[in-house]
Amino acid sequence: MVVQAMNPPPEVVITGVGVVSPIGIGADTFWHALLAGESGIRPIDLFDSSGLSVRFGGQIPSFEPKLYVRPRKSLKVMSREIQIGFAAADLAMADAEISSDQLDPERFGVVFGNDMIYADLDDLETTYRRARTADGSFSYEQWAEAIHEELHPLWLLKHLPNMTASHIAIAQDARGPNNTIVLGDVSGLLAVAEAASVIQRGWADVMLVGGTGSRLHPTALVARGNSKLSKRNDDCQAACRPFDRDRDGLVNAEGAGVLVLESRAHADRRAARIRSRLLATAARCEPKTSQESPTGRGVQLVLREVLRQTGLDPKKLGHINAHGLSTVAMDQAEARAIAAEVGGTPVTAPKSNFGHAGAGGGLLELAASVLAVEAGTIPPTRNYQTPDPDCPITVIHGEPLSGRPATAISLNFGSMGQAAAVAIAAG
Repeated sequence: MVVQAMNPPPEVVITGVGVVSPIGIGADTFWHALLAGESGIRPIDLFDSSGLSVRFGGQIPSFEPKLYVRPRKSLKVMSREIQIGFAAADLAMADAEISSDQLDPERFGVVFGNDMIYADLDDLETTYRRARTADGSFSYEQWAEAIHEELHPLWLLKHLPNMTASHIAIAQDARGPNNTIVLGDVSGLLAVAEAASVIQRGWADVMLVGGTGSRLHPTALVARGNSKLSKRNDDCQAACRPFDRDRDGLVNAEGAGVLVLESRAHADRRAARIRSRLLATAARCEPKTSQESPTGRGVQLVLREVLRQTGLDPKKLGHINAHGLSTVAMDQAEARAIAAEVGGTPVTAPKSNFGHAGAGGGLLELAASVLAVEAGTIPPTRNYQTPDPDCPITVIHGEPLSGRPATAISLNFGSMGQAAAVAIAAG
């Protein structure tokens, strides 16, 4: 019997970076803000936040969706999360110097990580008012009637998580695989794993992979509560301080990041600039209840797996891009896991600059590492001043760090125990 050798899977490379973030729109602006240690944390003015106990977050300044969204009428069925995801995809395509008319549409796909998208209160206000009875109670029957009469027939499309990938695919004529991952903080990196797998299985040559999210929606802020938030209203730019001894909670944010993934062969055929190579992806879980404190076991396992796949020597790894949520329990669990698996590898935590954007955070953070390995410089962690003895890791702070190997692992770590990692290297 003759056994034919299987061809190795195609190498996956990153050729474009698109970012819409609180510290800048576009890869170059974002990168220079990271190097300079700038903060995107500011008082919330997207809506009247005066009734909230925490009135600041990582808000994107001066975002104008009409500059990116086409056709314009699509704005009527796009939430803010969808708009910024759409814009980041456009920016990524421009950064990769590729257009949809240069691609085989059936071998061009989209995968996105998304959060729950909350309904805009302005859309529902009149329906709530009509549902109020004479005695002040709420009538579901009256509300149902009001919804049918008041809401736009396509209203629901603004709030379906899969619509980000759908709008992008329509605009870019991407007729290949299309998928959406909705698993909280790890959604974005899991989307990268899925998109890379699509290319490696030979189903596509090019994939747009992204993550978008907003934790600044008023309903989200009320529903999630403020028990885990920093309360530094008087000094909000110092509020997000991952792994610092004096951290007092996370900072909510909004943002989106998109990468263009290509097979090496496709990128070489068009003489594309290779921003970095994708070495491995992995996902693991530490099952737990919401009442249990995290142990970081999932982070340990996911780090161990990407190291196994890549053969990287932990002592020669360039940097870890940490989840760095800035809460006491999550940071301690993550730091101990990192220390156990990769020892003194330098760690950076970009949430210190722009906050926690939910499903959008993973791609913003991975984009930072893509730019870092390409430039040979790792941005510092903002607000890291006093080491926490319960976070035994080497945190890059003060100034950017140069001279490290051009490899990185980006981590995300969910509050229910899910962990995901992506390993990259310079192109």
